[in-house]
Amino acid sequence: MNKDINKEFEQAYETASKTDLKLPPDVMLQFYAFYKQATRGNNYEESSGEVKLRNAFKLNAWVQLNHLSENEAKQEYIKLVNKHLKS
Repeated sequence: MNKDINKEFEQAYETASKTDLKLPPDVMLQFYAFYKQATRGNNYEESSGEVKLRNAFKLNAWVQLNHLSENEAKQEYIKLVNKHLKS
């Protein structure tokens, strides 16, 4: 199961990384938060970037997912890709 979810997550990440589709900011924030939870868990780090307010939103979105395991976050990330980027 872990290998399957990891492979599916990597494919979803590749799809998301290569898209030219302009997504709404709230959806992009979901992508960010689920990705961070999936790859870092609850090991929070401050976002890089010069816009402090944007960094605060990103960190807040991530912290709100602290109830999810890394595999659960991967599943949610995959669902987002399927919903917004797959035709």
